[in-house]
Amino acid sequence: MAVSLMHHSSATALIRENALTAPHAPAIIFVRDPSMEGGDETWSYGRLDHEARKIAGWLQRRYAPGTRVLLLYPEGPEFAAAFVGCLYASMIAVPSSLPGQYQHQRRRVDSIAEDASVAVVLTCHAASASVGDWAVSQPAQGLRWAVTDGPEFSDSDAEAWRLRGMDQDTLALLQYTSGSTSTPKGVMVSHGNLLHNSEILCRPFGLDRTTRFGSWIPQYHDMGLLAILLPPLLLGGTCVLMTPTTFLKRPHWWLKMVDKYDITWSAAPNFAYDLCARQVTEEQLAELDLSRWRFAANGSEPVQAATLTAFTKRFAPAGFRSDAMAPCYGMAEATVFISGTGQRELAVSHVDDTLLEHHTFRPVPLSSGGRDVVSCGSGQDYDIRIVDPKTREVLQEGRVGEIWLRGQSVAQGYWGRKDATRETFQAVTADGDGGYLRTGDLGTLHNGEVHVTGRLKELIILRGRNIYPQDIEHFLRARRPELVGLFGAAFVVPVQSPGGGVEEQLIVTHEVRGGISQDDLATLTTSMRADLIREYSIRPGAIALVRRGGVLRTTSGKIQRAAMRATFLEGGLETRWLDVNREVGGLIARA
Repeated sequence: MAVSLMHHSSATALIRENALTAPHAPAIIFVRDPSMEGGDETWSYGRLDHEARKIAGWLQRRYAPGTRVLLLYPEGPEFAAAFVGCLYASMIAVPSSLPGQYQHQRRRVDSIAEDASVAVVLTCHAASASVGDWAVSQPAQGLRWAVTDGPEFSDSDAEAWRLRGMDQDTLALLQYTSGSTSTPKGVMVSHGNLLHNSEILCRPFGLDRTTRFGSWIPQYHDMGLLAILLPPLLLGGTCVLMTPTTFLKRPHWWLKMVDKYDITWSAAPNFAYDLCARQVTEEQLAELDLSRWRFAANGSEPVQAATLTAFTKRFAPAGFRSDAMAPCYGMAEATVFISGTGQRELAVSHVDDTLLEHHTFRPVPLSSGGRDVVSCGSGQDYDIRIVDPKTREVLQEGRVGEIWLRGQSVAQGYWGRKDATRETFQAVTADGDGGYLRTGDLGTLHNGEVHVTGRLKELIILRGRNIYPQDIEHFLRARRPELVGLFGAAFVVPVQSPGGGVEEQLIVTHEVRGGISQDDLATLTTSMRADLIREYSIRPGAIALVRRGGVLRTTSGKIQRAAMRATFLEGGLETRWLDVNREVGGLIARA
């Protein structure tokens, strides 16, 4: 039976109804160690509701409806209580990563707090030292903050709480974008967006209140919050959570969690599946039973066919089914979920890569040279158009352009940015058809399904050829074992040509592990350069090898190619080895 959520007035009303109907049912299971008994903590719907009402009552005593509330929490049920508490109080939740110890982490939180004009910061005891340290610094100084699992929040607050009038148009959330290509912007997500998007996520996969959701994705991230935590709370089901740090230290614990807690829907970015396929040992594999894992959603970054194939093959002995792999497409501006289809075998198109460089999507036999592009399924609840980003002309099937969307899950716009909202959320095609969201993603519709080829702002244009940076990065990792499991960023910079003109030259930066000698680093860059010349007929202007962690990424793990380009041009890139030509070297020297 198809799930119907849209007949409810708000997400608040639905979560409250679930809590009253089944107060003893498990809402959230937080896993610290899936390998031991007692390595988890369970919150029932009754407890979640009580903690949320304590927070909501506290907020209602002090602030007006629509006040922005910054949520700074580690992963765990306390975040869920604060988020639901904001919904209960009819206030606007503003989730963010923690300030952390590094300047770029604090700058992101500073930017969000200032942009959203937050009135108060909520956190928990586990993060209070970090948040308190940040709160006394500029520009956060003077901003009120409170610890929601402390004595300031009491049962009397829960009793004082009152459900205020709200409807599907009421703003529920500011979901800040990852900032992979620009400054993070606050996407205005309404209660109607939350209900509709959860409903259209559940429909193609047959998810309902019996489905167990679970992952390690950060809860402040749109996928972690709106594709893992929120849907089961709206359905009356259960969500199982683990911290990202736990996963990164022990990747097999994610799979152990899926097995032990009977999770049927779990999602992660492409790199997580690659990490598991490479690092899970035979002994760890022998202890897993993944036969009940129905949907392994892959999203948030470009989906690589080779990664999905390797994961499926690696975990087939543990019962993982090839039709469980579920590539999806989504973004914060569309709440989170756009397209995906399950349960089926992986759908991959092998396309002519030369034609793809000229924005033509043409499948060819596997025996021909080409690139594998994974289908992200159908977006049945959206009007989807493929549009020339310059002329705004709607393109025919077989052409690659910018993906435009229209539908009930599309958010209301960017907080406080009227011009950006008009440009991004109110796009009009050349023939006058309006109301579209410009995704900034390049792709096509093939057999009615979404195929994403790259990001418009990151597209590399060299001598009339359109090359996707992730293709270059993936190609080099596939050729060079020293790069496997690490991150790279490819981009172009303008240099003065001998004739006096300006031309773009390719720059490749990539992480390498410690312990590699300078001679071996020199040999590696020579090999990488030869690989690029042979495969792409491109002679790079520079290859920069950096330490592990030296490639900048967003809080959700996306490569920040624009930031890497800026750092390179400013001469601020700390390299372990730099192979650079004279023109690009001169450019850096003038920085």
